[in-house]
Amino acid sequence: MLKHILKSGFIILLFVNWQSSSNYKYIPFADNDEVLTIRVFSQVKVQSFIIKPEIGNYIVWANGIEVLNTTANPSIKLTYLNDSIELKSADRLVGKFKRIKFSSADQGATFQVKMVLPERKPRLYQDNIIVDVEQGNLKCLNEIELDNYVGGVVQAESGRLSHPEFYKVQTILARTFALAHIQKHALEGFSLCDHTHCQAYFGKPTELNIIKSVFETKNKIVVDENLNLIEAAFHSNSGGQTLNSEDVWGSKLSYLRSVNDSFSLKMPNANWERKIAKDDWISYLKIKHNYPVDDEDAKLLAFNFKQDTRKSFLESNNVKVPLKIVRTDFQLKSTYFSIVPKGDSLIFKGKGFGHGVGMCQEGAMRMAKLGYTYLDILNFYYQNTQLIDLRLLDFFKDE
Repeated sequence: MLKHILKSGFIILLFVNWQSSSNYKYIPFADNDEVLTIRVFSQVKVQSFIIKPEIGNYIVWANGIEVLNTTANPSIKLTYLNDSIELKSADRLVGKFKRIKFSSADQGATFQVKMVLPERKPRLYQDNIIVDVEQGNLKCLNEIELDNYVGGVVQAESGRLSHPEFYKVQTILARTFALAHIQKHALEGFSLCDHTHCQAYFGKPTELNIIKSVFETKNKIVVDENLNLIEAAFHSNSGGQTLNSEDVWGSKLSYLRSVNDSFSLKMPNANWERKIAKDDWISYLKIKHNYPVDDEDAKLLAFNFKQDTRKSFLESNNVKVPLKIVRTDFQLKSTYFSIVPKGDSLIFKGKGFGHGVGMCQEGAMRMAKLGYTYLDILNFYYQNTQLIDLRLLDFFKDE
């Protein structure tokens, strides 16, 4: 990790591997916060909503021209109308525009978004918002400082009332993921979206320990042995064993190795069951995977499949059925399941929840409660990695 002392505009750097120390380095200090553009309400066909400032004053720009400020106009409504955005303050029509931006220079600026059509609960967002027209709907982009966004992700992905050390881990991973995938939606005009295939994000965090974790881990990111940002994968529960990256995504990453994870056991998502009819299972295997269901031994295996340790395939007679596809097709919680016959049905006795790669969230929560630090947790789930200050990444790559 990086330990630093701020003095006279310089950082005194001690670069430390998580297990062993290295040497001091000195470089100028620069505290420029990265700004991201996050598409919010990305899964909603937004037609109309109301914006109200909560903290600070906002300037409203329409097609690049200043038209309002929220000091005199505390509630502003935006509605899609004839391929334009209708802008109203109270009941007064301001005009129709193609692009509207709410921006504030005030520290901690926050605004509320209340969806009108379709109706949704109000959400609080920090920094700025840009609204465009896209295919008959309003496209909402939250222009936000990195750590403000990270705090919102941690609350959305982790919930409330968790241990501070767990929040620190989740914060570092959320920051690392955001920077590693900052161009994910570049062709669509924004950095990331608020859906889970990027990172879940519902706006400003309210949990004090999350806000503290963002501050206390500021600029910390995780890199691999080549100083590249890691793929900060995590899941709900490993069921007792995480997976290698290639078992799920096909590509081998040195830091995403399978580990035996006793910390995840006896947690809420450690076990699950699902009943499936024998006929449905056999038909699926034959039609989807050309599995040899007419072979008695293969059929017996399909009805009595066991996973004492994680497997990637149900395999018989050189036919491999990928468990990750089975999980998707049957909407199972994980690929870590065994099958037990019961009458005309099969009981899928499963372990864990999620893809199984990287950090197990419930295991990490358990570790934190047992007294492990966030560094201990990162070391356990991500091997051969280092914690580094993101402002120094290019510096160390040049060394």
